[in-house]
Amino acid sequence: MEPLDREPAAGAGTTEDTHESLAERRQGEWTTEVPETPEPPVRRRGCTGHLLGLGLRAAGVLAALVALTVLYQLATWPDVAALARENPRTTAFIDRWESRSGRDAACIWMPYARISPHLKRAVLVAEDIDFFSHSGFATKEIRSALEKAWDEKRPPRGASTITQQLAKNLWLSPSRNPLRKVKEAILTVQLERSLSKRRILELYLNVVELGPGVYGAEAAAHHWFGTSAAALTERQAAELAAALPKPDDWHPGATSRRYQTQVELVLRRMGRAQFLWKEI
Repeated sequence: MEPLDREPAAGAGTTEDTHESLAERRQGEWTTEVPETPEPPVRRRGCTGHLLGLGLRAAGVLAALVALTVLYQLATWPDVAALARENPRTTAFIDRWESRSGRDAACIWMPYARISPHLKRAVLVAEDIDFFSHSGFATKEIRSALEKAWDEKRPPRGASTITQQLAKNLWLSPSRNPLRKVKEAILTVQLERSLSKRRILELYLNVVELGPGVYGAEAAAHHWFGTSAAALTERQAAELAAALPKPDDWHPGATSRRYQTQVELVLRRMGRAQFLWKEI
């Protein structure tokens, strides 16, 4: 029988030591880190998605600009029908000339009946001989201008009717901007629907430029011949009508051979277009 006070054999532990080691092992097992589940990779938009987003934003901005433009045009659109009973106080072309020159334009209103029939005929044969038979657009002239432009490989020349020219003079600009041409076409239709042909011609003869800063038949008659629009002779009327394509350079008193040729051409056409006496 072994003595009770004998020391324990090497390597053997007490009960407390055994429990402590077991607890440590269990604690180690419990504190072992559990591996984290990896998060799914973030999906990034490719170039196509980015461009699509930019395109949608750009389309939204463009739509807003178009809407604002339409609203502005509607708010500032002229009252065409009012011209049936009212004379315009000024025109876009007169305002433009006065702004650039710093001077007042010469313009005197004259009723249709007090404008020489010679001037009416001269303007019609020079600018729009089919004025009384078309609805605002000279389709034959437009087709001819386009065909000539195609043959000559250059932009088409103007083929504007008196109604189109009136719309441009009253409210627009001389630019070739496509938007301006669209507005001109709409205003032309409105003029033809709202006014009689003679009223359109009366307006045109009172606002068209017939020399630098000289607008309308009465002002031109006083400025160039010292007479009234009612008293203009056939030749004087031809000289004024011949000035319409280039009023800054072509006008009574100008020595340009091309201008003088245009005057004679207008006179010959007036002699042939006798039917206009009934129309005017």
